[in-house]
Amino acid sequence: MFYTIKPPWILKKIYPNLLWQNPGNEKTIYLTFDDGPHPAATPFILDKLKAYKAKATFFCIGKNVIEYPEIYKRILNEGHAVGNHTQNHLDGWKTPDEKYFDNIFEAAKYIDSNLFRPPYGRITKFQSNLLQQGSLKKTGQKHFKLIMWSVLSGDFDIKLSPEKCFQNVLLNTKAGSIVVFHDSTKAWDRMNYALPKMLEHFSKLGYRFESIV
Repeated sequence: MFYTIKPPWILKKIYPNLLWQNPGNEKTIYLTFDDGPHPAATPFILDKLKAYKAKATFFCIGKNVIEYPEIYKRILNEGHAVGNHTQNHLDGWKTPDEKYFDNIFEAAKYIDSNLFRPPYGRITKFQSNLLQQGSLKKTGQKHFKLIMWSVLSGDFDIKLSPEKCFQNVLLNTKAGSIVVFHDSTKAWDRMNYALPKMLEHFSKLGYRFESIV
């Protein structure tokens, strides 16, 4: 499995209209969580966020929202933001455009948000342009704001140690960073170690954790 903790400069050049980092010098970090809701991981995350008075953004999969509606409601009730992560975690590079758009708008029936993050970070220029322009004639059409990231924790990598996952975040996060964790079974062993340590470390340094709007 090949991935980079920080996005390659060439990707940011190819997709300049996607949000890779929030600008500004304030000591603010933007935690994001992909692939939930999850019956164990998401409540764990919510409890840890509450302990540090932190807000985050959850990029949810539509089918998981259907399966765990009470957990999804808790995310909203506790003041966090949500975003669309497709209905079935589709790869934009490998999915025909019409099928990809249909899947996003199916998820939009259950996820009321104009934020969108493509699964695997894979989306074509054509797909991203149409989603941002709101030029698709679809039920629930929105002008989507496409959110990428500054730092991948690597929690999805089963070969990565929990400590290395924490170090990935510790060494690469700064003011304005958009950091990715996952509320999923696959990421659990690394996320449940790295997230609390990250919250503690950066809170002691005076950072705030906010959701993306």
